[in-house]
Amino acid sequence: VFNAKTAELLSHHQVEIQQKFPKEGWVEQDPKEILKSVYECVERTCEKLQQLNIDITNIKAIGVSNQRETTVVWDKITGEPLYNAIVWLDLRTQSTVERLLKRIPGNNKSFFKFRTGLPLSTYFSAVKLRWLLDNVEEIRQAVDNGRAMFGTIDSWLIWCLTGGKNGGVHCTDVTNASRTMLFNIHSLDWDPELCQFFDIPMEILPKVRSSSEIYGLMVCFLKSGALTGVPISGCLGDQSAALVGQMCFQDGQAKNTYGTGCFLLCNTGQKSVFSEHGLLTTIAYKLGRDKPVCYALEGSVAIAGAVVRWLRDNLGIVKTSQEIEKLAAEVGTSYGCYFVPAFSGLYAPYWEPSARGIICGLTQFTNKNHIAFAALEAVCFQTREILDAMNKDCGIPLSQLQVDGGMTNNKVLMQLQSDILCIPVVKPSMPETTALGAAMAAGAAEGVGIWSLNPGDLTAVTCERFEPQINPEESEYRYARWKKAVMKSMGWETSEAPSNGKPD
Repeated sequence: VFNAKTAELLSHHQVEIQQKFPKEGWVEQDPKEILKSVYECVERTCEKLQQLNIDITNIKAIGVSNQRETTVVWDKITGEPLYNAIVWLDLRTQSTVERLLKRIPGNNKSFFKFRTGLPLSTYFSAVKLRWLLDNVEEIRQAVDNGRAMFGTIDSWLIWCLTGGKNGGVHCTDVTNASRTMLFNIHSLDWDPELCQFFDIPMEILPKVRSSSEIYGLMVCFLKSGALTGVPISGCLGDQSAALVGQMCFQDGQAKNTYGTGCFLLCNTGQKSVFSEHGLLTTIAYKLGRDKPVCYALEGSVAIAGAVVRWLRDNLGIVKTSQEIEKLAAEVGTSYGCYFVPAFSGLYAPYWEPSARGIICGLTQFTNKNHIAFAALEAVCFQTREILDAMNKDCGIPLSQLQVDGGMTNNKVLMQLQSDILCIPVVKPSMPETTALGAAMAAGAAEGVGIWSLNPGDLTAVTCERFEPQINPEESEYRYARWKKAVMKSMGWETSEAPSNGKPD
């Protein structure tokens, strides 16, 4: 919860959501658990506000921000999900992608790029939805019976929060729609030809709205009933929300968010810029029904914070995510060890699904501290690759990088990032910029009007700056070694191989 006048964070609560890995490369979440976590966060945040003697009837609008591309199909009669949510970095759709590619002239991954801004990849919602329709009988039946609804997490939440099976609103916003591969980013509508190509029935799709307008009213679920009738009036995919929360409203302003993955977005204003260097063209925001749409160039890295989670949960090198900073700080170098965390293939700028994670340059001297350092360095090198691509596409090199997200609390990481980019890294003292962006969109909506987005009215944010501390030659040397490691990670997986070494 934010103060609409000062953008100050008044109260917040967070809950970690379980990821499920039913098979290698599969990543799922339970849509009901996601919904329950939202209820819990709202409940607890309101309790904290009351402890601060802030009247919760002062909450005038609600914004939604979500992981994009994650795909849910549910039954509109029962309100129940028909399968777990398939998470954005899930890889099960690789064979679906290969099958679809065969139907494209010259097997061209970028065939739909000028319509969607995206390459054909396991990453986007259309192929996840295609997989669900091909593999889950319940979903096929629900579609045949006219009971199925598709949405990314924002649609699922808004539908549930505005009444669900009793009149819930089935909608999404342009930023989330632009990540499905079914949406034309110029006409700002679902594209019948794309729906036909993926063989997806258009009646299951949500209605597309702007990122800042009243979608519906909150149906009460709090013990106190205090939020009944409050408008849900902001909706932005998490990376767009962070761009708004970082106040990147001018052409050429960019931010990098360090979450599970890493996402660098550069505002290109009202013109869609198409990348020659492996970046995506995406919708940045449309802050009102009658407001212009703004576009962004985006570089997406699948694994950032997830590498720390992996060191914690899979290898047991650290017990908490915070410990990695301590381990890395103790050695201050990876001692020639390089880590390419291509657990889900490589995203931008390579779009290489056959890559897999590797750790190389190991010697008898290497210990867990060096691996921890190499993991943090990997996040920074991946960002550097995207920034290089962005500088080539935009022609104006960034003079500093604005950053946000959970991992930015790690000072070793932030210093490393500045060293590897050779430019200052600037972090707002309030890291919850994604939530702030959704709140700004909600508060600025027509009919709510409690938040001004005029540049003159936006409060200056206090920041922490990290300046480069190593010489550029050393930075370039380490980056070149990293590129060598990336080359070694590619072409590892072929879809012909029998799984688990056993014949099918």
